[in-house]
Amino acid sequence: MVKAAVCLEVGGPNEVRDITLRPLGPTDVHVKITASGVCHSDLSLGTGVLKQSFPVVLGHEGSGTVLAVGSEVSQVSPGDRVVLNWAPPCRTCWFCTHGEPWICENSAGASRVPHARLGDLDVYPGIGTGSFAEETVVPANAVIPVGDDIPLEIAALLGCAVLTGVGAVTNLAKPRPDESVIVHGLGGVGLSALQGARLAGVETIIAVDVSPDKGELARRCGATEFLLATDDLSAQVRELTGGRGADVALECVGRSATIRAAWGTTRRGGRLVIVGVGGNDDRVDWGALELFYFARSITGCVYGCTDPDADVPRLIEAWRNGKLDLDALVTDRGDLSAIDAAFGRMRAGHGGRTLVLP
Repeated sequence: MVKAAVCLEVGGPNEVRDITLRPLGPTDVHVKITASGVCHSDLSLGTGVLKQSFPVVLGHEGSGTVLAVGSEVSQVSPGDRVVLNWAPPCRTCWFCTHGEPWICENSAGASRVPHARLGDLDVYPGIGTGSFAEETVVPANAVIPVGDDIPLEIAALLGCAVLTGVGAVTNLAKPRPDESVIVHGLGGVGLSALQGARLAGVETIIAVDVSPDKGELARRCGATEFLLATDDLSAQVRELTGGRGADVALECVGRSATIRAAWGTTRRGGRLVIVGVGGNDDRVDWGALELFYFARSITGCVYGCTDPDADVPRLIEAWRNGKLDLDALVTDRGDLSAIDAAFGRMRAGHGGRTLVLP
């Protein structure tokens, strides 16, 4: 038995309970969790904004050490240090074979299969990983080996926030150094997007958040300007961008109001990238004329348009070279009992990433 934070029902608390993990299958990997970042998607799953079976062990941004592998697993061995991949591509579906593994049609399969028992109850792994626990069992393609030099605590962030935020900039938006980038929402993903813009050599990087406390953190992650999300935000952005608006806007919250605000800070002909994950009933409306007149492109971005097997090693190399500051993203740490407090800080807009250390 292992300890895990179990959410028994939609909207319920995360209770530290003893669970029994399912037996190791031939293509499975048993991982001892070192750290797990608390992501807004975990909150959305726990509250029913995103679909999830219950009871559930949430957590999907994790790192740890391999304890055991199934008989058909060859890519990792016991003792290997790994980052979890919550959207492992199958490599055989249409999307995978056409260069889009981040929208693999089979990547969500593990989340629909119970991975543990709590008494007589089946327990499901949040987004297929269930990393808010001392240990977890995942498919072999859901682990990515990492080197011995990177601390496993901060390596956990590579499993979601950094891949998503940096990837949205470098893989999809692809700004030129002479273009301006604005990032709306400075949670773990938004702070990572700022670092992605810095990696791309962008000279004008504008950070926006509702909390004035995020200014110093934003600048550490690469922002050249910090603005509060006020009613005159669009006017402030135009003043910083020659009267036009930003060339690239990234929305990292997942709310219709923030998407509209990001739209309003984008120049005519600019690019708006939707990175945040919102609810299905939170509708965004545009007039047909404004879509024509402003000639802006709007693109959704899943998982930073990344192939984690290739992109995680590249991000680690950027960290080694001092170009990626993973420590800057972490503002709080706690054990399994600290998850609901982390959700509370998230709702209030405080801090960056919380790391759960089982």
